[in-house]
Amino acid sequence: MLKLLRNLLDDNAREIKRLSRLVEQINALEDEVRRLSDEDLRAKTPEFKERLARGQSLDDLLPEAFAVVREVSRRVLGLRHFDVQLMGGIVLHQGRIAEMKTGEGKTLVATLPVYLNALTGRGVHVVTVNDYLARRDSEWMGPIYRFLGLSVGLIVHGLDTAARKKAYAADVTYGTNNEFGFDYLRDNMAVHPDQVVQRELYYAIVDEVDSILIDEARTPLIISGPAEKSTDLYYTFARLVPRLQRDVDYKVDEKARTVVLTEEGVAKVEKMLGVENLYDEKNYQLTHYLLNALKAYTLMKRDRDYVVKDGQVIIVDEFTGRLMFGRRYSDGLHQAIEAKEGLRVERETQTLATITFQNYFRMYEKLAGMTGTAATEEEEFRKIYGLDVVVIPTHKPMIRKDLPDVVYKTERAKFKAVVEEIARRHATGQPVLVGTISIEKSELLSQMLKKRGIPHQVLNAKYHEKEAEIVAQAGRLGAVTIATNMAGRGTDILLGGNPEFLAQAELRQQGYDPHSSDPAVQELYRAALEKYRRITAEEHEKVVALGGLHIIGTERHESRRIDNQLRGRAGRQGDPGSSQFFLSLEDDLMRLFGSENIAGLMDRLGIDEDTPIEHPLVTRSIETAQKRLENRNFEIRKHILQYDDVINQQREIIYRQRRQVLMGENLKEVVLKMVEETVERAVDRYCPEGVPPEEWDLDGLCRHAESLFLPGQKVAPEDFGEAGRKEIAAQLKERALSCYEARERELGPEVMRELERLLLLRIVDEKWMDHLDAMDQLREGIGLRAYGQKDPLVEYKFEAFEMFRNMVESIQEDMVRYIYRVNVAPALRQREMYENRGEEGARQPVRSQKVGRNEPCPCGSGKKYKKCCGRVS
Repeated sequence: MLKLLRNLLDDNAREIKRLSRLVEQINALEDEVRRLSDEDLRAKTPEFKERLARGQSLDDLLPEAFAVVREVSRRVLGLRHFDVQLMGGIVLHQGRIAEMKTGEGKTLVATLPVYLNALTGRGVHVVTVNDYLARRDSEWMGPIYRFLGLSVGLIVHGLDTAARKKAYAADVTYGTNNEFGFDYLRDNMAVHPDQVVQRELYYAIVDEVDSILIDEARTPLIISGPAEKSTDLYYTFARLVPRLQRDVDYKVDEKARTVVLTEEGVAKVEKMLGVENLYDEKNYQLTHYLLNALKAYTLMKRDRDYVVKDGQVIIVDEFTGRLMFGRRYSDGLHQAIEAKEGLRVERETQTLATITFQNYFRMYEKLAGMTGTAATEEEEFRKIYGLDVVVIPTHKPMIRKDLPDVVYKTERAKFKAVVEEIARRHATGQPVLVGTISIEKSELLSQMLKKRGIPHQVLNAKYHEKEAEIVAQAGRLGAVTIATNMAGRGTDILLGGNPEFLAQAELRQQGYDPHSSDPAVQELYRAALEKYRRITAEEHEKVVALGGLHIIGTERHESRRIDNQLRGRAGRQGDPGSSQFFLSLEDDLMRLFGSENIAGLMDRLGIDEDTPIEHPLVTRSIETAQKRLENRNFEIRKHILQYDDVINQQREIIYRQRRQVLMGENLKEVVLKMVEETVERAVDRYCPEGVPPEEWDLDGLCRHAESLFLPGQKVAPEDFGEAGRKEIAAQLKERALSCYEARERELGPEVMRELERLLLLRIVDEKWMDHLDAMDQLREGIGLRAYGQKDPLVEYKFEAFEMFRNMVESIQEDMVRYIYRVNVAPALRQREMYENRGEEGARQPVRSQKVGRNEPCPCGSGKKYKKCCGRVS
């Protein structure tokens, strides 16, 4: 009865019941599909496409298409989809998130909805977290799609435009979130249609959806060019800040990650710098340098937030512990850290194009995701992306034992206990995986294990392939592996070891490429694989008898989801396993969120530092702290998104119109409309409505007309006689139009059209870039409006609208000015560009030959080089 009531009240249970009915339909077709020959199976793709063209929907085709993919997978890969995998596939097709535990085969699940949706011919994107997984998954699952007559593309770092175009034109395209996002931005900076690589954004399946759409959503993708700001002040403030006293001159809020100067601090800094008022308008830049130096000194910790390697500051991803090569903190913080560490400070950059992952992925017509941990963040997925989460049951029952948390008084005592626990379990041969939250903690634990003589592997997550190899063997007899919390995702830990990885490693040692198509090498690989299958099968039995893989967490994360990911490494596919977290009152989460009660309890009971508290109540109180923190982080991300949505609406307008310019044949009507609107604005400015004609500034109007749309002509107030506002506007429009026609005759219609296109693209890009910079500055200061009892977000929207309107007017005026005057140059110079990419490093800048600063700019704008393109080089 209780079970029945629980199911009635459980939305997820009802959803699983509905999915089961569809799974039954697919299963009913299995025998019929199995009897088909390979040719008959291949013929299904054109048949499905034809049925779609005749008006059937994808939902109508789903049972049959899924049955076909399942059979092809069985024949080509030797893998048959379980019923729960079919459920996951249906959820993905419906544009939702499928939560499936680690080891449930999410990579194979994706093949079902990918094939079905690829039948539309509009292209399906499968998004992964790194290049290694994108390449692995496309190679692994590619044979299924190719068997069924579909093409497969791969987008990884380092491809040229032609290769990217070909990959996006494929029916199925695998790639990373960074690559898809940067390609979108680059497409919207292209100056020729041939440079555009992406098609419409139709359907995307995001693997590790929580990592990409939540963890990485805080960091926007930015393509930037070097700016001209001096770097000297960073060194000045890096020397000045250590002389200030914490809690006297400044206050640090570690929870909110902010630093605020006190009155005493302001006075001290003014004295050190020799300035009268630090907040005077002329000194506003100094506060920017000072606050960045304070953040770098107080909040950014070496070997936690970043590492110094080969003279460079490299960011450590706070969620994965991976080094983010090529990615830089924005707004001068990276330069402040470089100065703090005494390294060469790189020049600041100016944003050329930017987008958040939230707004990029919301552009897809249909979006779906899969992960092992999403239910705890369902509210955020639903509110931000309109995605709900369906928890798919496991193929075999979950029998992992999750032990209560153990809390120690000090971090030293906690790590001592962790080492003792590892030693105890290692002595029996049970494999242990230890999760840490930083590189620094991994190294500390590694040193302690070395002293105890316990052999172990440390995952520093610099190379994804190496990472996958180490994680794959973490289930071997006696293995001890230390890893940052999420390292190795996408790779299953098999109890007893992974025979395929072991066979590949042996061939590499012998100097062979295990992926070689040479029959002799393949024979060697098969022999090695057979040998390791026997070894791992024996080890598997022993490890199962010892209780499976044991997980030790050395600290609770801000989010329960990250802890669940670590736990999920054990107990896959019905394997035994166990997990336990070792905590201390000095851990960040405990220190900042509610360790006082537990500390008081320990003191009252007279518990020394080596004696732990172990009680379900403690575990619950920690989870409550995590929930509070998750809610707060969600509110922060939602707040960021509210501001980003304002600029996103503007971005969509600019990029949509820019794409029309890029692809459009003829812009003459657009340019003439700009001329007319520019004339009307000039008349409104100098001859305002409701002002008597004798008070009109006709001299100013004539000068403005000569400088803008009547080049080389003399315009005098007498030309207008007694004309009213409308007649004056009509006269000026007529003269401007005849100037335009003369210009067109001079250059020829073909050159004029190309000039209009290139000129408008150049002006839009320049203005948009300046607008992004201005919006950044507006956002920095808008919070102060709250002191005047005004809602900063409402004020930001209002000001942003005004700034956007001014930008559009400025684009029109510049376009009109240049179209009448510009000289035609042989080619446009490309701008230097850098990307804040996550893994493989920044794109190499494009160099042009040297042009004198006072010479005319080669882009043909008519400006001096230093005032035009030279401004960003």
